[in-house]
Amino acid sequence: MRAIFFDEDDAQAVVRQLRADGFEAHVERERLAGEDDDEDHPWAVLTDAPPFMLEVLVDSHDGWLDEDDEPGEQGDPLPPLHLPTAPKRIKRPDLG
Repeated sequence: MRAIFFDEDDAQAVVRQLRADGFEAHVERERLAGEDDDEDHPWAVLTDAPPFMLEVLVDSHDGWLDEDDEPGEQGDPLPPLHLPTAPKRIKRPDLG
């Protein structure tokens, strides 16, 4: 799980709380797409804490959750679509 905060102090407070509760947690800088200014990048807290616990901390420190999608958690892949090999003739069905 990953929680995103715009304030470094909020991110550090969440890490301290999670570590005090016995979970592993650390802070790293999160680069968002399109952000050029290094000072505007938010802070990400990565942890092994349960999602409900992290959600409570995120709500109290004005952040948001960003769940990591790990391979295998998405379920079985969908079967391939059956696509036509040629255009469908609508006006002259006798030609196609």
